[in-house]
Amino acid sequence: MDVLTVTQVNTYIKALINEIPQIRNIYISGEISNFKHYYKSGHMYFTLKDEKSQLKCVMFAFDNQKIKFTPEDGMSVICFGQIDVYERDGVYQLYVRDMHPKGVGSLTVAFEQLKAKLEKEGLFAVENKKPIPKYPQKIGVATSNMGAAVEDIKNVLGRRFPLCDVVIVPTVVQGEAASLDIVKSLQLLDSMEDIDTIIVGRGGGSLEDLWAFNTEPVARAVYNCKTPVISAVGHETDFTICDFVADMRAPTPSAAAELAVPDINSELLKVNSLAVSLEKNMDYIIEYREKQLEAIVKASPLSDVNSFFAPLNDKLSLLSKRLAPAFSGVILKKEGSLKSVAGALNALSPLAVLSRGYSVAEKGGKLIKSVKDVKPDDEISIRLKDGKINARVIDNE
Repeated sequence: MDVLTVTQVNTYIKALINEIPQIRNIYISGEISNFKHYYKSGHMYFTLKDEKSQLKCVMFAFDNQKIKFTPEDGMSVICFGQIDVYERDGVYQLYVRDMHPKGVGSLTVAFEQLKAKLEKEGLFAVENKKPIPKYPQKIGVATSNMGAAVEDIKNVLGRRFPLCDVVIVPTVVQGEAASLDIVKSLQLLDSMEDIDTIIVGRGGGSLEDLWAFNTEPVARAVYNCKTPVISAVGHETDFTICDFVADMRAPTPSAAAELAVPDINSELLKVNSLAVSLEKNMDYIIEYREKQLEAIVKASPLSDVNSFFAPLNDKLSLLSKRLAPAFSGVILKKEGSLKSVAGALNALSPLAVLSRGYSVAEKGGKLIKSVKDVKPDDEISIRLKDGKINARVIDNE
């Protein structure tokens, strides 16, 4: 009897299995369990099971990068791949090349998974929404520069509010490169300090066409914008992750333009209405104040000047009559006192002494009180009652 090694047995079984065409390309449905994603290598390992059995599965990185959703334990899926033997461990397993959620599209599952993740992080929270400026001076638009969406936005903005400038950043909005291009356009517009509002979006399409706006990089780029963002993706019934993160969601690109700016005609009507109201209010206030002033004047003593001043004039006349005699008496009394003081001063005045025949000798403007104050040949002056004599000293005995 031939004796085989373990490796030989496993190799033989592997060869047998590879000869079965039915399991080379096979679809298998089941529930995921024991799911592990090794991020260093990128490979996924899990078990696919039903009520009675289970099957080991592996999905290598270059295959699982193509799926839109994240597999989870308990998820029912349909896997496509090939049954083969892993010789080292002596087990057969399904090498998965593609995977889809059972009963629901993979894009729908991916959408709900990302929505739940970002909502939990607070990216949809109302308190994080920035207000849209009412009167923007410049609006940035991130969309394709071809197609109806960009033309609709330009036409609506130009018609409603021609005072506002528009900056269009041509953006890829569909396909594999769209997500990264949308992020770059948002970052570029947000870096411009004079942009007041950003509109990001595109026209309608299938879920696959709009998928770039359901990606995590785009969602985080919208959330991180300092400038308020209006999302306008697809038609009114289309909802994307970008819509939930944005500061405002518009059902269509045209509606986004309408929400971004006011209607200049409506604003002019408001201004005219306010001007008319202001004029009426001012007229009313002036009329009301004039009536108040008239009432005050009528109630004031000034309304009859003669009756107001007549008692005062009478009182003034009476005081004048009393004041004149009293003032005359005061003047006479003061005159008597002045004469008395003047007489006393006159008695003490040197001039009074001179009038009685005396004289006063001075030298250099100083009074000579003693013979010692002068010497021979000094020039002196002698003041008399009617004048002055200049003299020279001959001797001072």
